[in-house]
Amino acid sequence: MAWSWVRRLIQLYAGLTLYGFSMALMIRAELGLDPWDVFHQGLAERTGWSFGVVTIVVGAAVLLLWWPMRQRPGLGTVSNVLVIGIAVDASLRWLPAPDPFGWQLAFLVFGVVLNAVAGGAYIGARLGPGPRDGLMTGLVRITGRSVRLIRTGIEVTVLVVGFVLGGSLGLGTVLYALTIGPLVQVFLPLLTVPERRAEPVAAGEPGPVAPVAEQPGTPAPAPAG
Repeated sequence: MAWSWVRRLIQLYAGLTLYGFSMALMIRAELGLDPWDVFHQGLAERTGWSFGVVTIVVGAAVLLLWWPMRQRPGLGTVSNVLVIGIAVDASLRWLPAPDPFGWQLAFLVFGVVLNAVAGGAYIGARLGPGPRDGLMTGLVRITGRSVRLIRTGIEVTVLVVGFVLGGSLGLGTVLYALTIGPLVQVFLPLLTVPERRAEPVAAGEPGPVAPVAEQPGTPAPAPAG
């Protein structure tokens, strides 16, 4: 049990750190970002704040929307708000702008794939969803609408607002939209920490230990973000 928790914590923070690094790769590629990062970039352009600071502020604001929906954050939720923003800013400080186009494309593709791996890692740690995923699941629960409809509505909204604010759309936006779901579907089962199962008990021994409960608020497998 102790080792399971150690693994989950390591996987959570490694996943969140790599997620921030993957965002920095896509930013440096300058070929277009995923919807939420278009929004973050647009706000950064308008406020003069760093990309990471904007990511933290938006994550905290989204987390506040959980309160009226009675969503329950976990350790992973709070960590998501802070660690990704810190990681993306740290990565942007030393990551060079790639040149020529071939390197831009390499940064983009590697960033998208790493994003899926990192998302699978932090979601698979089962310590709570990210604030944006929790917003989606909360709206699904209180509206009764489908995950596809709610997720699409949220992402189209932030994409349009971000673009109006000055965020960048392009090849990366399309590539992310088309590939992130299938990629996470591949990596998430490989990286999900299994629940502790009750072991068979010999006759005359005490009854089995109940499995460790799922962390409140942990989402069903879904694309990271």
